[in-house]
Amino acid sequence: MSESSGPFVKICGLKTAHDVDVAVEAGADAVGFVFAPGSPRTVGAGLARELAGRVPAGVLTVGVFRGQPVEEVRRFAEESGVRGVQLHGDEGLEYYEELRAPGRTLLRATAEHVGRCGEYGEDLLLLDAPDPGSGKPWNWGSAEFTAPLGHWLLAGGLTPENVGEALRTTGAWGVDVSSGVERERGVKSPELIRAFVRAAHASAH
Repeated sequence: MSESSGPFVKICGLKTAHDVDVAVEAGADAVGFVFAPGSPRTVGAGLARELAGRVPAGVLTVGVFRGQPVEEVRRFAEESGVRGVQLHGDEGLEYYEELRAPGRTLLRATAEHVGRCGEYGEDLLLLDAPDPGSGKPWNWGSAEFTAPLGHWLLAGGLTPENVGEALRTTGAWGVDVSSGVERERGVKSPELIRAFVRAAHASAH
């Protein structure tokens, strides 16, 4: 968990050592590796282990899954050595209970309105945009948008240009970004990663 006074920042979908190093040096609190099949950001457990091995203990490493069997999730998490597991899908409470382990952080990602973090035993709640992966953000200023209680991350359509406004408007505990720091689909931009972290941290001042 973040020890800083600013918002928690997670950079997701990393595939190279350079991108991991840049995210850590920029001040990210967490880095994510996609294990869900079918994404241009998907990596194997072996590569994720190499990348996670570059990350200092104070930065959370997260494996991202979508609709995969609990046995597969557990195997990938153990083989890669990530300390966090992020689930996108309709997994029930028992799914989270099966994955809970000492030292493991559970993240629940949803595009639905949720009252508070922890309803499924998750440590962090990630509120994705209504159309995940589209790059389209929530309408944060809308009366229909209700911020959850507790430790929650805003995701979906965030960029270095709008992350500050998003944090100030929603009061989110943190933010998660992937496509918003890419120069092309699946390829991260070191400059955008640095700019995003800088803008997110600046919103706290």
